[in-house]
Amino acid sequence: MFDDDVASKSLGIELAEADDGRAVARMTVTAEMVNGHGIAHGGFLFLLADTAFACACNSHGPVTVAAGAEVSFVASARLGDELVATAEERTRYGRNGIYDVTVRRGDAVIAEFRGRSRTISQS
Repeated sequence: MFDDDVASKSLGIELAEADDGRAVARMTVTAEMVNGHGIAHGGFLFLLADTAFACACNSHGPVTVAAGAEVSFVASARLGDELVATAEERTRYGRNGIYDVTVRRGDAVIAEFRGRSRTISQS
């Protein structure tokens, strides 16, 4: 799935790991990602977390999409920061799943994301 993800790849997001309900993605904050306050725009942080979430919930095989998600911004990221998003499956039930993603700069937590997934049929 990530191989065909033009949106994530165009932002320089790299997939470091994806296996069995877990994924790790990396991104460096570029000048195009910084808002008028000189900090990373929250939409880019959400996109990084969402990419890790998508790779984790699709690691089981069937096509799975987001049914919903929310993010809490904990600290600011700045130009040049390397961010790492780690997604972990919490539970799967039927065609649904819940995943938590933590975005970090080193040891500092930047954002916490919770995604709800839904496996769709391939008709």
